[in-house]
Amino acid sequence: MNTLTSNPVETDASPRRSLKRVAAAAAVGNFVEWFDSAAYAVMSVTIAKLFFPSYSTTAALLAVWAIFAGGFIARPLGAAFFGRYGDRIGRNKMLGLCVLIMSAATFCIGILPPFAVIGVWAPILLFIFRAVQGFTTGGEYTGSSAFIVEYAPAGKRATYASVIPATVGLASVAGALLGAAITATLSAEDLQSWGWRIPFLLAAPLGLIGLYIRSKVDDTPVFRGLEKKGEVAKRPLGDAVRMCARQIFTLFGYSITNAVAYYLMSSYMIAYMTSSLGYTSTDSMITSMVTMLVYTVTCPLAARASDRFGRKTMLLFACLGFVVMTIPAFAIMPLGLGWAIVGTSILGALVAVIGTSNVPALVEMFPSSVRASGSAIGYTLAYVLFGGTAPFVATGLVAGFGTPLAPAFYLMGVAVVSAVVVILFFRETKNLSLSRTTVL
Repeated sequence: MNTLTSNPVETDASPRRSLKRVAAAAAVGNFVEWFDSAAYAVMSVTIAKLFFPSYSTTAALLAVWAIFAGGFIARPLGAAFFGRYGDRIGRNKMLGLCVLIMSAATFCIGILPPFAVIGVWAPILLFIFRAVQGFTTGGEYTGSSAFIVEYAPAGKRATYASVIPATVGLASVAGALLGAAITATLSAEDLQSWGWRIPFLLAAPLGLIGLYIRSKVDDTPVFRGLEKKGEVAKRPLGDAVRMCARQIFTLFGYSITNAVAYYLMSSYMIAYMTSSLGYTSTDSMITSMVTMLVYTVTCPLAARASDRFGRKTMLLFACLGFVVMTIPAFAIMPLGLGWAIVGTSILGALVAVIGTSNVPALVEMFPSSVRASGSAIGYTLAYVLFGGTAPFVATGLVAGFGTPLAPAFYLMGVAVVSAVVVILFFRETKNLSLSRTTVL
């Protein structure tokens, strides 16, 4: 079998309606996850008061964000579990299980009694449900990426797969808007009594819709081919580590820039603009939403470029873009709200460029029999070690060096490392067969 060209199953494009259904099935879990993460962020002050009432405001918020970080701790376990599940049982069955568990855990947060009712069990259960969310996220992103890329027509893998990162941006904006609307329209009493629960309770119908959509789509042609040939791996996780150490390292090496840049853009920037640059919370929120919209709109454009010029070219372009543009982007942010929006939007556009090539590349670089396992390990470790810690590291650097440009130097340094990894270790993948069972 020629490993450098697409096979027949990839060139026989599915009908447009079928591909739309596949895209919806791949994207729905990401939407649920990031929608509720954004709502959690907006509702953090209210959650802090309800679940940590005996703490000071600052201590309670720190506790709430520590629980939020608990989701990152569980991601590697989820990546190992769901990656193995996806390689042994099927991509679609794995994604159905992901969205079911994710929406159930989020719904449980929505019905959780506060500290005043069940005492210390309130924050303990909040942590457990948030960890379950993180557990499913460990398999959701890479699993949905494999699902849609293995269905996509040859030559348009990145274009179709761009729905994954784009959905993250849309869900983040939708969750933040809903949370802001609830906070603005309800009284403080109603907000603390029941209003804060609304975004989390919506997880139940969203999850059922997602499960229904995913149940109506067959598993990918690639996995069905593995089943037909009897080549489904019995120990995919161990095989991935043994066979694909180079690929896992390469994916980790360039994903660290994707991870740091995304969490600086989406999570850290609001606090950075208020605490370090002196903007109001409203200005910071507006900037964040505009940036996420720029990121979302850029995703399909960058994906088309990836399909035309290749993954390596676009990954390197993004890494060098962060090296060259990060410091200027941060430097113009203090000059006024308009400049702040321009600066963060530059970062958002570059995150879209690296993310839309990362999605197809993390699928293409691994053999079909261990694809879900191998991609989940490399990608998730990058996000746990570098993405989840990015806001903390950036805050510490600003305090330690006394300059608001410190996060820019950090991102630039990480991007240099990723650029070296792409140049030395990444092999172009856009024309490789997705049905191959051999290692590059």
